[in-house]
Amino acid sequence: MNVIEIIKELGGRITVTEIIVCLPGLTLFGIWLFRTSLGRKALADSVPRPNSMAAHLPFVLLLAWFGVSAFAVFTVEVFFPDSPDWQKAFLKNLVLSVGGLTTIVAIIFLARTIFSGRLKGFGLDAKTIHRDFFAAVVNLISVYPLVALALMLTIFFGKLIGGPGFEMQKHQELELIGQHWQLSVRVTIVIAAVVVMPVLEEMLFRGLFQTMIRSLLSTAQWRQSAWLSIAISSCLFAAVHANAGHLPALFVLSLCMGYAYEKSGSLLRPIFIHSLFNATSIIATLNQ
Repeated sequence: MNVIEIIKELGGRITVTEIIVCLPGLTLFGIWLFRTSLGRKALADSVPRPNSMAAHLPFVLLLAWFGVSAFAVFTVEVFFPDSPDWQKAFLKNLVLSVGGLTTIVAIIFLARTIFSGRLKGFGLDAKTIHRDFFAAVVNLISVYPLVALALMLTIFFGKLIGGPGFEMQKHQELELIGQHWQLSVRVTIVIAAVVVMPVLEEMLFRGLFQTMIRSLLSTAQWRQSAWLSIAISSCLFAAVHANAGHLPALFVLSLCMGYAYEKSGSLLRPIFIHSLFNATSIIATLNQ
């Protein structure tokens, strides 16, 4: 396929509804760019979160989570080899959710000891829930056009390099919830994708990795340590999802969540952004 053919095909995929949805986001993003001098002043008043975290701690917890994920798949495949696919999907998500909740508890316990201000210093304060939820909605609307653009560019270059047969692979959980109509499967997927994973991943990548990286950069007196820590942790966040086609979009979304954390100091804000994004993806899949 040549460039013109690809552009025509992609243009045919864009609906009026998608354009209408993107317009408020483009407006909000434009206002943000104007007010922050193209983002240069956006985090001028952001300061590193005081902590006594060892640099290896986030990596240990990440490897532990990888172990839990591998254990979930191994357990189901070994002990329930002849079960229907929907039961395997149910059991895997159930084990992942339990393992994720266990890891969340461990992170909360550690955060109480390594952050100045304990959980509030980590960014968890129940008093800010309402404010953070509203801000998360605004942030997600603002970044949605950029995420959509990243997806379109990925498809464009994928078809340009790989040919007309290139298609974006869906996230595994979205494929499962579209394939299986059983309520138990869908409930466990929603719990895992909308509740457990956003909390776990934001605590890990934003709360621990981003904080640790910024602390190291600030100690080394790097300029723009906030944006650098956001970018580095976002690269890691996108990479661990192991879906090459989604890396650019995940990186863009992660930049938004990292910025929300640094700007507000609240970990609840990126958690809400992540949860809302996953929820809208699931709703869109079910409505197809």
